[in-house]
Amino acid sequence: MSKSPGERVPVRSFWWWERRRSALLDIGLALLAAVECSVSTISFLSARMHVTLLGAVGIAVLGTLAGGSLVVRRRWPAVPVLATLLVLPGMLGVVLLVVALYTLAETWEWPSRRRRVVALSGLAFAEAGAVMAVQLMTPDDTMAERPPLWGLILLSLMVAVGLTVAPVVTGLYVGARRRLIDSLKDRAHGLEAELDLLAEQAQERARRARLEERTRIAREMHDVVAHRVSLMVVHSGALERIVVKDPEKAAQSARLMGEVGRQALNELREILGVLRMDDDERQPEPDSLAGLPRLVDQSRAAGMAVTLTVSGSRQEFTGEAERTAYRVVQEGLTNAHKHAGGAQVSVLLAYAPNGVRVSVVNACPGGERGAAQLPSGGNGLVGMRERVVALGGTFSSGPEADGGFRVEAALPSRLAVREDRLR
Repeated sequence: MSKSPGERVPVRSFWWWERRRSALLDIGLALLAAVECSVSTISFLSARMHVTLLGAVGIAVLGTLAGGSLVVRRRWPAVPVLATLLVLPGMLGVVLLVVALYTLAETWEWPSRRRRVVALSGLAFAEAGAVMAVQLMTPDDTMAERPPLWGLILLSLMVAVGLTVAPVVTGLYVGARRRLIDSLKDRAHGLEAELDLLAEQAQERARRARLEERTRIAREMHDVVAHRVSLMVVHSGALERIVVKDPEKAAQSARLMGEVGRQALNELREILGVLRMDDDERQPEPDSLAGLPRLVDQSRAAGMAVTLTVSGSRQEFTGEAERTAYRVVQEGLTNAHKHAGGAQVSVLLAYAPNGVRVSVVNACPGGERGAAQLPSGGNGLVGMRERVVALGGTFSSGPEADGGFRVEAALPSRLAVREDRLR
């Protein structure tokens, strides 16, 4: 079964051992240490005194208990060391001493328990040196000439260093290396978890960005198409009424419908072109406040009684701000076409020191002409409000006291393009 990168492989434990081979290794070391302790002690004593069978059995039992302490060295690392210190004055087991000190230094964290490691290692060093000195200084008939005392002491210390200091240093190094590897593994797993979290967050941000982009495109398509199609529907209604009575005016309405349709197609092409552009390419700004007179003329040509009033000195705003203000007027005119056909409509564009304000106000619809039967999704004003508020402006829409309807938006002056930015 395949596993994903960074997934921890479960370890089959056997008592306090993580692996069965670790248990076999410790049991093998325990048997070897027990045999060495028993055989070396019996051999040492037999060369100097008579050892009875009962004494040999007792030594073998004691050596087995001492060597068997290595079985628990991974669970309780101090137990083999304590067993070594207890039996060391009477028997010298090299395997037991070396493995016990190595395990103590390797498994106990350094430096949190350095005092225990130093104390137990120091006792083992002292006892090992003393035992070696006693063995070397014991008279031996096979030696023709005894070495000097200082030589025996130096040799005892060297052997004690080899039996105690070397395994302790090795254990400290191996333990530190193991802890470092474990720490690096933990950090690697932590980094993998963080990367997974970052990837999920990136996917969520991408999903939100796609959703926002789809919403923005839907709004832009609505702004572009709704107004043009509304004009075309109005012209088609007028064409249907006058095609017999006034063929010349009907032809004029047909030409206007064609022009409005071409404009709608051009604007759709511009939007689709923006969608196909690379990020480094500059996006066009097709609609701005400077195009309001043309927008009003198109509505006037469709039969709407509309006036445009401009007040204040002309200021240039950012592309997004001017396009939003333009869309507000466009949406107001579209609503007037839908719901107030034949009513008087007033468009106001006011420049002020604190920003720019646009409004579309239609009077109460009346007369023979009624509103064109145009479908309405109810999303135009909502989208306008969201766009204006997103730029830090204010938006309001609602009925007037005389039965008319007002759509108004104000954008702050901070969106204006300064002269120093134009230079």
